[in-house]
Amino acid sequence: MGLKGKEYRELLEPMTEELVGMARWARVTGARIVVIFEGRDTAGKGGAIRAVRDRLNPRQCRTVALSKPSEDEQSQWYFQRYAAHLPHAGEIVLFDRSWYNRAGVERVMGYCSEEQAEAFLEQAPIFEKQLTDDGIFLFKYWLTTDQDEQEERLRERLDDPLKRWKLSPVDLAARDKYDAYTDAREAMLRATHTDNAPWTLVDFNDQKRGRLTLIRDLLDRLPDQHVEPPEIDFPDFDGELSAESFSVIEPIADYSAD
Repeated sequence: MGLKGKEYRELLEPMTEELVGMARWARVTGARIVVIFEGRDTAGKGGAIRAVRDRLNPRQCRTVALSKPSEDEQSQWYFQRYAAHLPHAGEIVLFDRSWYNRAGVERVMGYCSEEQAEAFLEQAPIFEKQLTDDGIFLFKYWLTTDQDEQEERLRERLDDPLKRWKLSPVDLAARDKYDAYTDAREAMLRATHTDNAPWTLVDFNDQKRGRLTLIRDLLDRLPDQHVEPPEIDFPDFDGELSAESFSVIEPIADYSAD
């Protein structure tokens, strides 16, 4: 049975406070944090990212969701456009998909050659070791979903006008390639699951429970993040309080047909 909304919010609230504390720790210590969210279409990456960043300062915690590369970017070193978005001191960057596009959708859908995909699998661990050797905290999460659950969510996107924009031609074409995506993922895990940058697979068939599991894991794998909030001198206001001046907009009239 899926986790109910009220129970989910009650469990999420203390973790959200910890996330705020983690962000304060990162700002004070200058820590650089990268969190990669990968998974099949509809796995729940967007919801997980929102759960992490919802109460954090958007100037400190930002999401990177790159579109397909331009012609100029296609001529660059593959990792170049991703490296441009890495965090500076005190910053948290959440990748909604990442350089691992090459190991997944690009490979399965034929957007890159097999030689390019194999070269990526050799180079990714080297690239990531450079990041972690430089002191970046790198976390890689794969959100797992069963095929029947994915089909249900795709259908929900089709039927819901507020979610229809999420349904792309690539999503539909990928429906017949579930096993191919599985094979590509397994090859990716074998090649890029390393001691300094391991993968963590999280069950997202229940998205609410998956978010809680992911956030708990993220917080537990960082160093002790306790930093007392700064003292703020907030004296009582001894001036004359005044009401804000504003104008009232009249409600829209009911223009019913005659």
